[in-house]
Amino acid sequence: MQRPDTFERLIATGNPTGEVVGVDRFLLKISGLGEVAPGAVVMLETGQHCLVREVTPQDATVLNLDSEEAQLGTLAVLEMSVATASVGNALVGRIVSPMLKPLDGKGDIAYEREWPLFNKAPGIMERAMLNEQLPTGVMAVDSLFPVVLGQRIAVLGDSKSGKTTFLEQLGVNQTDTSRIVVYVLIGKRKVDVDQLINRLNETGAINHSVVVVASVFDSLAQSYIAPFVGAAIAEFLWYAGRDTIIIYDDLSSHAKVYREISLLAETTAGRESYPGDMFYTHSALLERAGKLAANGSTLTALPVVITPGDDITASLPTSIMSITDGQIIFDLASFRENIRPAVNIGLSVSRVGGRVQDDRQKVVSGDLFKQLAAYRTALEFAHYGTEVADETKRSLLLGKLIYETLRQPPSELYSLTEQQLMLEAVLQSAGQRTMNIAALKQGARELAPSVSGMNDVQHQESVATLLDKATIQAGL
Repeated sequence: MQRPDTFERLIATGNPTGEVVGVDRFLLKISGLGEVAPGAVVMLETGQHCLVREVTPQDATVLNLDSEEAQLGTLAVLEMSVATASVGNALVGRIVSPMLKPLDGKGDIAYEREWPLFNKAPGIMERAMLNEQLPTGVMAVDSLFPVVLGQRIAVLGDSKSGKTTFLEQLGVNQTDTSRIVVYVLIGKRKVDVDQLINRLNETGAINHSVVVVASVFDSLAQSYIAPFVGAAIAEFLWYAGRDTIIIYDDLSSHAKVYREISLLAETTAGRESYPGDMFYTHSALLERAGKLAANGSTLTALPVVITPGDDITASLPTSIMSITDGQIIFDLASFRENIRPAVNIGLSVSRVGGRVQDDRQKVVSGDLFKQLAAYRTALEFAHYGTEVADETKRSLLLGKLIYETLRQPPSELYSLTEQQLMLEAVLQSAGQRTMNIAALKQGARELAPSVSGMNDVQHQESVATLLDKATIQAGL
């Protein structure tokens, strides 16, 4: 067997060496490394890279990042005392593995520097207040639960409830901005990976995106380090002055991988068999987001969590919700009722979203919540099949109009101004008019460019004109 040149150089420089004395799939025990620390990187004489997980006086337990094939007696040498990821601006527009190998057939990547894989989050004095909205293009989110640049907001829901579609829309909506979106796909099927990449290519969003793919066929160790590799890439761009968004899709798969690794390593299990340091692992990852006081740039984190049966009370969802600044919950029952996006308005919340809304947006948001609550109450009365009061009829009609306005296919995205115009017009109808929603949306697109310089009176007149146009085209 020919040893790699890098291995020989590390030996020649006097780095600590050891020998593989235990093999359990991707978990190896190496003795003789000396005072190596967790988080260090070890190279085997076969060229494989290993991440040190824990250290005892006798040996070190490491994760084989490249494969599940290693032999007893294989020599090892310390490669790096601190695990790092190669980063650089050339990663933008590329698709890579957690080992940062190109997967898109576009050739090699010119990396600029190494970035700590498990970097420490910025301290309070290094941060600035969050004060700018991140437009997702999705009305149900932007108007009710605004995402703020630098925020950590969880995206929860059962499988096939619309989470990935929403995140694709969010990424595509950044096409005409300078923001970079980093997608971390953890334990995904090839069909899911291809679907996202095709969507990014079709819309041109790939040009401002970085995709880190740890497929279901890759080593579990790569799925474990994938979110940290994505965070390192995002942090490099963030500290360089770029507003960056990182999407962890999904932390449920990451938690399962981490649980399997911990159980194989005979770590004491906690609630739902997750290791006791699961909360620390995810909190340390998500706390790396925020806004830097030094350059004003932001890193926004959106962790995705699967909630089977729409149960958000399980260990992982409650853990992630306690770490983040809000959550957008997708409801499978609403999805089956053809409410798209299927955002659960009663359970979702953005704890810092109100900070970035102006007075007009706050009024509209408050009215929406109030009218949707009245709609749910009116539905309960309507179920009895008895004659209902005129006010109840108006609540039913207005609620249906609001939901119809909020409904968006994946290909539709709206600016904040367009959303504001549509929702103000619907609310102004007060449930006393039937509206043509298609005409409303088209009218809002046409009107939006001229709204920015209007005063309040002119703005209200424009909304009234939009309402009349949509009502007339409905044939009333």
